[in-house]
Amino acid sequence: MQITLPRLFGAATLAGAVLIAGCGNGDDAAEVRSIKVGTMSGPESEVMEVAVQIARERYDLEVEIIEFTDYVSPNAALADGSLDANAFQHEPYLQSMINDRGYDLAVAGYTFVYPIGAYSERYDSIEELPEEALIALPNDPTNGGRAMILMHNAGLIELDDPENLEATPVNVIDNPNNFSFREIEAAQLPRVLADVDLAFINNTFAQPAGLHLDDALIKEGPESPYVNLIAVRADDVEREEIQQLVSAYQSDEVAEKALELFDGGAVPGWK
Repeated sequence: MQITLPRLFGAATLAGAVLIAGCGNGDDAAEVRSIKVGTMSGPESEVMEVAVQIARERYDLEVEIIEFTDYVSPNAALADGSLDANAFQHEPYLQSMINDRGYDLAVAGYTFVYPIGAYSERYDSIEELPEEALIALPNDPTNGGRAMILMHNAGLIELDDPENLEATPVNVIDNPNNFSFREIEAAQLPRVLADVDLAFINNTFAQPAGLHLDDALIKEGPESPYVNLIAVRADDVEREEIQQLVSAYQSDEVAEKALELFDGGAVPGWK
């Protein structure tokens, strides 16, 4: 998105005439540099607010946060120019959106790993899951795939290809306990937790719902490849304002805020 830079003009009187001075005249010049970044509503936005403050103090860059509550809109808004960047997704999900929708987007920098975990209000361990248990999964391809791979690795099911990052229930070739699966929008999963036996919930939505990663019956470890990122339009990767935003985000202050808000459920992906 092309940003129009407002100009501050000074007035001078010369021989009775008022001349308008251009913006390039030393101290009379004032340049407003600003960008818009999309985040998930909640603690991720609070983390971004720290980066916004750093960007203002270090680079004189104004960053406006636009909050979203779903995983589809932020990339659509970035692609159509409503945003300059977004920070909410991992690379497999970004790649799936690029492949499915033809977006010309790219990675500008990395943020945090937000592990996905399996939670239950009915059982205290995976071993307690009954026959024909109902399991809720995120309905987007990559996060649903994360859940399927976790179940495979835990021995609950067997997948035809455990390396398939977009595995779905149709890829299950062995389901010895006859589990059934319900695919639900990620943001809605905490709300259905009481109605299912097990739900795989991204930490983005688990933490605001009062769920702690330590309580998950299955969870991703620090080796997870699902590092979240700052995405931009491909032509803007080297844009000065974008690189300054990335630098502001990849700071100790932001890492400390994430540690406070997520209580260990956010691992810096740039270190």
